[in-house]
Amino acid sequence: MKNNGFDQFKGSSDYVTSAALRNAVNVAIALGRPLLIRGEPGTGKTMLAHSIAKDLRKKLIVWNIKSTTKAQEGMYVYDTVQRLNDSRFGDKNISDIKQYIKLGKLGQAFASLDQVVLLIDEVDKADIEFPNDLLNELDEMIFFITETGETITARHRPITVITSNAEKELPDAFLRRCIFHYIEFPNQELMVQIVGVHFPSLRDGLLREAMKTFYALRQVEEFRKKPSTSELVDWIKVLLASDTPNESISKEVPFAGALLKKEVDYEHFISSYMARRGDSYVLRKQLQ
Repeated sequence: MKNNGFDQFKGSSDYVTSAALRNAVNVAIALGRPLLIRGEPGTGKTMLAHSIAKDLRKKLIVWNIKSTTKAQEGMYVYDTVQRLNDSRFGDKNISDIKQYIKLGKLGQAFASLDQVVLLIDEVDKADIEFPNDLLNELDEMIFFITETGETITARHRPITVITSNAEKELPDAFLRRCIFHYIEFPNQELMVQIVGVHFPSLRDGLLREAMKTFYALRQVEEFRKKPSTSELVDWIKVLLASDTPNESISKEVPFAGALLKKEVDYEHFISSYMARRGDSYVLRKQLQ
């Protein structure tokens, strides 16, 4: 994309991106829209915001969403408990309610003197009404503090990254306001680059055998959760720490528990491997 006066994301040295993802980020920045990111767990959705902040040299504010999170908490919280305690046990002047108003992550992004990167992580964990409750604030970049009568208006529109694991369907009204990008699972060529960021001096034989085994495991249809990028990185760390011989990686698949995180998947792997160690073993066929 051409630079038309806005900050342009080019990627960072510790996060490998595709051209399509970089373009999606820059479109979101240019239009001032939130960037909604989906993809398999472990594909780097959360780390994208860290990479954007690093590349553009901006502060990162992270709002981790839980099942109990309410949109109001992102704007501000009125600490009534502290005010009550001060009235009972302290000598502070409690008439100034403003001192008990604590800005949430969205409020902090609005109040920042400089533009920030705001990560709203795993938005689909919250109640179904949560995204709708943020529509006006994300559009207008303004909210009202009822207790003080104060209006908070964003000094700069934050670069907003919203991640979702597709646990719930997001409302259409919310989706219309976002730039959407799905992070495809990396092909082997891109994965080699990703692994290279974490292990710049990795020996070729280990990388070749680990990649071959990893992608073979991802082809096993019976697995409920296929191993992800982050699990591949962890597995390679274990292989290096244990000084595993290259020839043992695809033949024995050592430390498979670093790759397979669901009990049913691990049990399927163990039972298949132990029962079919001959040439008919499905993984061995895929690895040849």
